[in-house]
Amino acid sequence: MKKLYLFSGLGADYRVLQDLDFTGYEVTFIEWIKPVEDEPINDYAKRLTKQIECKRPILIGLSFGGMIAIEVGKLIKTEKNILIASVKTKNEIPFYYRLVGRFNFHKLLPTSLLKQPNFASDWLFGIKNKKDKELLANILHDTDPIFLRWAIDKIVNWGNVIIPQNIKHIHGTSDRILPYKFVLADLTILGGGHFMTMDRAKELTQKIRELL
Repeated sequence: MKKLYLFSGLGADYRVLQDLDFTGYEVTFIEWIKPVEDEPINDYAKRLTKQIECKRPILIGLSFGGMIAIEVGKLIKTEKNILIASVKTKNEIPFYYRLVGRFNFHKLLPTSLLKQPNFASDWLFGIKNKKDKELLANILHDTDPIFLRWAIDKIVNWGNVIIPQNIKHIHGTSDRILPYKFVLADLTILGGGHFMTMDRAKELTQKIRELL
């Protein structure tokens, strides 16, 4: 049985991936660990590889988890590396995020504000029903503020320009956090938002299985 290693999104955990059907595969959810102060993203990725126990694994990364999956894929040989609602290089990160990183504007935002669910966060994630709103609120509440602040800094300052040959990218056309117009996706979910692992799970599962 082939092994899949799943990387959830920024501040999220296995709950945002729980509706995807990976029947027939052995699944391991990579657990986020506390970053060392000012730790480079590649060093962090190297520490995460301790959770990968097979040769040439299949990696699946959601959002920030996709970026980490790419960094892990630069350190070990992988069979496949599938990104969901993510980016492959710094050039796919919206210019306004990179601008924020260049001038360190993100360091001015209080972490407590970022952890507080509201209308804006629901809109950005494309969340419409009560169940998903409650899930997002719980995820934000459980997010480690140290990890959150570190991860945001790594996103807006990511310098990757390498696209491994085994990378495949699935993206939704209605993603408001990482807009579709900035990325070059291999497979598309029409109308899919950044939370499509939950509200478009069946369709997304089919796309993933096409790549597996």
